[in-house]
Amino acid sequence: MMTARFFFAVSACLFLLPLSSWGQADAAYAKSIRKHRKHYKKEFLEDQRAPLDRKGVKKLRFYPPDTAFKVTAAFERATGAEPFEMPTYSGATQPYVKYGTATFRLKDTTLQLAVYQSLRLIRMPQYRDHLFIPFKDATNGEQTYGGGRYMDISTADIEEGRLTIDFNKAYNPWCAYSDGYSCPIPPLENHLPVFIRAGELEYQKR
Repeated sequence: MMTARFFFAVSACLFLLPLSSWGQADAAYAKSIRKHRKHYKKEFLEDQRAPLDRKGVKKLRFYPPDTAFKVTAAFERATGAEPFEMPTYSGATQPYVKYGTATFRLKDTTLQLAVYQSLRLIRMPQYRDHLFIPFKDATNGEQTYGGGRYMDISTADIEEGRLTIDFNKAYNPWCAYSDGYSCPIPPLENHLPVFIRAGELEYQKR
C-alpha cells in the first residue's frame, strides 16, 4: 500500500515536472537571445560605417531576456497604402510604405504597431523581404534611448495572419551612439503607452 509520505512525494515530483520544463524552456530562450546579441555586436565590427568600435561595443547594455515581451500578434495587411516620406532625426526623409498592422496583448493591455517596408531596401534582393518596426515606449529617455528603438522582421515571419514580435530583440538606432546618421523617427501611431523593459538599453557614452 502506498504510504501518505510516498504519495505526497510522488505528487510533488509530478507538480515540479511542468515547472522544470518551463525552466528549461526559459533557459533555452535566454541562450538564444544571448546568441542573437552576440551576432548583433559582431555586426558593428564588420561594418565600416558603424558608429562603434570594439571598445564602444563592449559598452552596449541590454535588459535581461524576458519571455513576457515575446508576443504573438494578429497581423492585418494594409490595403491601398500610399508611399510616404518618413522623417529622420537628421532632417532628411526616407521613402516607406505601410505594410500592415500588428495587434497584440501585453500585460493586459491591447496594443498595435504599424509595420513598414522601405522602398529603398525593397530594390535590393537581399532586403526584398525586410520589414521595419520603429517604436517608442514609456522607457524612452529614462532607461532607453529617447529617440525610440527599432525591430526588424521578415515577410516570412508572418504566417496565417499571425506574427511573433520579440521586444527582446529591440535595438537602438545609430543616432543613439553618434551624430551624422539619418535615423527614422518612429511615427506617432507606434508610440506605445507602456513600459517595454526589454531589448537594448540607453548607450552610456562616457
